[in-house]
Amino acid sequence: MSWLPILILALAAFVIAAWLLHLPKSGWALFGAALVFGLAGYALQGSPGYAGAPTENAPVASANSEAIVEARRDFFGRDRVPSRWVTVADGFARNGQFEDSANMLRNAVDENPDDIEAWVALGNALIEHANGSLTPAALYAFAEAEKVQPGHPAPAYFLGVGLLRSGKPMETRAIWAELLENAPEGAEWAAPLQDRLTRLDELLAQMGGPVPVVEQ
Repeated sequence: MSWLPILILALAAFVIAAWLLHLPKSGWALFGAALVFGLAGYALQGSPGYAGAPTENAPVASANSEAIVEARRDFFGRDRVPSRWVTVADGFARNGQFEDSANMLRNAVDENPDDIEAWVALGNALIEHANGSLTPAALYAFAEAEKVQPGHPAPAYFLGVGLLRSGKPMETRAIWAELLENAPEGAEWAAPLQDRLTRLDELLAQMGGPVPVVEQ
């Protein structure tokens, strides 16, 4: 195994946190330093030439953990108080304890299957617990959220984030572009999403990939 996939993963994590999830610039240095120290630690103790094996790791909080929670809250309004389960789950998520967060959120949807924010949060927690992989369980959670409130932007948006983290930026772009095309007039989330789509297009252009043109 070469170092290239590891470096690409680190760069992708920074891009998602800094641009797509709008991590404040004041946190860029801290998040970047965390990535650098992580890579340095892996260089000293890791074995990139050997096949991977499951290990028990302590959860690590990061700026990205906070950004994921805050980005989801933006879609549901700051004046809307989430359920007690979601509130506790967010605390776990902010500390990098995504398995515990997912367990709390399963309680939330068991108690109230119509809690769209809990379903979206569950999808996000499952992706993070799987180290960025869009698992079947996460897909199910986003699908259930869409069933609860068809047309709500959050399930599709975070499905796009999951696809991006799974190495499928063009599928992410298609979902986000469709969201913008169908956005109701005056939607508060449309402008930030347009900004993230623009940044994704810039990233795709830098990578040399085709960027489809969407008529405005």
